[in-house]
Amino acid sequence: MQNSVLAIDIGSTKICAIIAEKKENDELEIIGTGITKSQGLKKGTITNIDLASKSIKAALNDAKRVAGKNIQKAVVSISGAYTKSINSNGIVNIPNKEITIKEINRVMQTALYNANIPHEYEVLHVLPYNFKVDDQEFVEDPLGMNAGRLEVDVHIITTQKSNLYNLKKAVKNAGVEVGNVVLSGYASSIAVLNNDEKELGVAVIDMGGSTSNLVIHIGNSIIYNDFLGVGSNHITNDLSMALHTPLSVAEKIKIEQGSLKSSESGTIEIPVIGDENTTHEVSLEIVYNVIFARVEETLMILAKSIEKSGLKEQIGAGVVLTGGMTNMDGMRELAVAIFDNIPVRIARPRELEGMFDELKNPAFSTAIGLVLYGAGKFTPYEIDSNKKLRHKSENISKEEITSTNISKDESQKTDDTSEITEQLTNLENIKNESESVKEKASKFWRWITQLF
Repeated sequence: MQNSVLAIDIGSTKICAIIAEKKENDELEIIGTGITKSQGLKKGTITNIDLASKSIKAALNDAKRVAGKNIQKAVVSISGAYTKSINSNGIVNIPNKEITIKEINRVMQTALYNANIPHEYEVLHVLPYNFKVDDQEFVEDPLGMNAGRLEVDVHIITTQKSNLYNLKKAVKNAGVEVGNVVLSGYASSIAVLNNDEKELGVAVIDMGGSTSNLVIHIGNSIIYNDFLGVGSNHITNDLSMALHTPLSVAEKIKIEQGSLKSSESGTIEIPVIGDENTTHEVSLEIVYNVIFARVEETLMILAKSIEKSGLKEQIGAGVVLTGGMTNMDGMRELAVAIFDNIPVRIARPRELEGMFDELKNPAFSTAIGLVLYGAGKFTPYEIDSNKKLRHKSENISKEEITSTNISKDESQKTDDTSEITEQLTNLENIKNESESVKEKASKFWRWITQLF
């Protein structure tokens, strides 16, 4: 993989750009960070490309200035808004009786081919959650095993093409290309989960400024994801309306007085909307009731989503809460009560070298997760947003297996795909040979495009 990683978390409240460098011991060191207020975004989606691009560029320039590096490709987050997820299955025969990376690629591409994905949606992730080798289910890693047949169940996350296009355009206008697009909830799970939690099954909820993203992780993979367009900004809006005070004052009250524990007695004096020279007194009990009502409602909706998934009994490690909204005092205690007394913990992102205190806040879990994803810390196998197979133990930049998409307009046999994939991986070497060999490669490439 490349030695430097550029991650850009595009949230409704803030844009965070982080540049990290991989050291000789494979550890990551953060060498540049830029954080700016979001503009041109609402509930995690682009509503004004120009404004969003300016915000991204400002954060990006700050990170580059500190790092002293100019990286051209970025790993970028995308909100769970306008995403759809489906499960699919693929089966292939193993002609040589040994499972190689090509067979794993082929079976996952087959599962993707078998999925009924709407035309207006684009694939973000294809995540395998159950490999079956012959009759043996839930194989953790089939690579190198002897078998006659390989089967896989996958969770496919898709997003609207228009949503993805607008995101990529905003980033490109800011001066960098999009290398990979990662679901924000997936990125957060990479930053906060440990191996025991993944093995036992866990729900990760990232509660941000205007959105809450839910993913359920069982074993090596995400198996369910959901989205709620509610976050901490809604508490600010509720306080502003209930107390009849400007949003900036309401935000300050939320930060300084906000608590989900028993309300304090007393009053505070605050300005009135439209006439900030005039003040009035409000009870702290009203502040508490407004905040409590909003957070309770949000957690109850998320609890229903976990029930709807049908996976509640499989999340033995409970619920992990992260994101800026979880900084509120009393959040864990209220969540335990609402999630039927299953284990709940508030999670900060994994610490990396060079990480200053602000980045250790739960609000930056997605950003740190993107850095880790860019460094290869993802699900053992996945087909990414570029439709390429990624494998965590490989050198991604040089040994990545080229995706062999199976065209639904052709009846080509899946066994032929294995041969095509093998020949495709040799094209880079062919380029360095004589002109006559290059001509053969060109003819071969045209043959492939006709097939697909």
